[in-house]
Amino acid sequence: MRNLPVAQAIRQATATAGRLAGRWAQAPRALDVLTALSAFALMSLDVPGLAEADNSLNGPLAALALAVGAASLLMRRGAPWLTYLVSLFFLGWLHELTLAQFALYSLGRYRGRRAGALGVIGYVAFAYVMFNQPGWPAHRGDTLSSFLSLVVPIGVLAAGVGVAANRRDLVHALEAQRAETDTLHAVQQERARIARDVHDFVGRELTLLSVRSQVLARRAADGPFEDGFEELSETARSAHRMLNEIIVQRGCDGSPTPGLDALPDLAERSGRAGSPVELLIDGAAHRLSPLRQAAVHRVVQECLTNAAKHAPGQPVSVRVEVSGGHLAITVRNALPATAPTSTPVSAGTGTTGMAERIRAVGGMFSAGARAGTYEVWARLPAGELT
Repeated sequence: MRNLPVAQAIRQATATAGRLAGRWAQAPRALDVLTALSAFALMSLDVPGLAEADNSLNGPLAALALAVGAASLLMRRGAPWLTYLVSLFFLGWLHELTLAQFALYSLGRYRGRRAGALGVIGYVAFAYVMFNQPGWPAHRGDTLSSFLSLVVPIGVLAAGVGVAANRRDLVHALEAQRAETDTLHAVQQERARIARDVHDFVGRELTLLSVRSQVLARRAADGPFEDGFEELSETARSAHRMLNEIIVQRGCDGSPTPGLDALPDLAERSGRAGSPVELLIDGAAHRLSPLRQAAVHRVVQECLTNAAKHAPGQPVSVRVEVSGGHLAITVRNALPATAPTSTPVSAGTGTTGMAERIRAVGGMFSAGARAGTYEVWARLPAGELT
């Protein structure tokens, strides 16, 4: 029992070292260094044979030569053909096949299938020429059949693995590009919704201003302020026309985003779907401007949708508070104890849309898991309460 803390400490240290090594290995430059060291370690197994086969190389000189060859792998991403030529030089000079494997993999990985195939052809042809020269070591194949069964599979396998990794990299790059495109599209959609809401809310106020100015102009007929009210009315109409030209004619039409009055209906529908909602709305929040109420509705609607997808059946807490001239929105839901059996259908851009909506009105936004719950938090200026 006394050894239990020691064992736990060893396991924790091992896990920490593994995580650090994994993070270090994910860096491209660090991975290249690790690859070069691995190649050097494998080639070092041939140092005694190299020193014995070539009197010009003793042990230290052989190790130095192999280190120089392995160092060429540091350029395998930007210049894989250089590493390939160095490997052919070592193949002809020291009959070293290990570096050629790394070089062919690098060709396939960073230059694709065609480069990998050309590399294999050149490697096999050059090795065959060296096989027919005096001094080719027996352990590399003393007959043509043994030579072909050793050299050719090494090259084909190394290049093939590299090409497969290249295809995987292309798929990951395509997925990342698609995710970026989806994110940009979500931002554009949210900006279109914001523009539509601006048009509907501001346009309504401009219309009321124009009508009120006309009424005051009639009341002030033949008075000193008649022209001023008429000018104010025309200014309001002109501003409304410009708003239509800027927003409506660009396709941002449709009904405006609802406000706080629509939140109880959202909560009721979420409860019927199996996710009960605790809805707490500060009374002062109902005096917020329509744009800020639309921002609250957008955030709560998206959060309830996400909770239904990723944490079905878990209770959701929604708080909308106004304090110190700021509006705070907090939505929490417990995370499920086990992952859902089926992956929910999701574009993954809802959080992007919420963030864009909040930042459009000068606010801050954050979302993430915290202590067994998923929390969405937004804070923005409350503005003038009506």
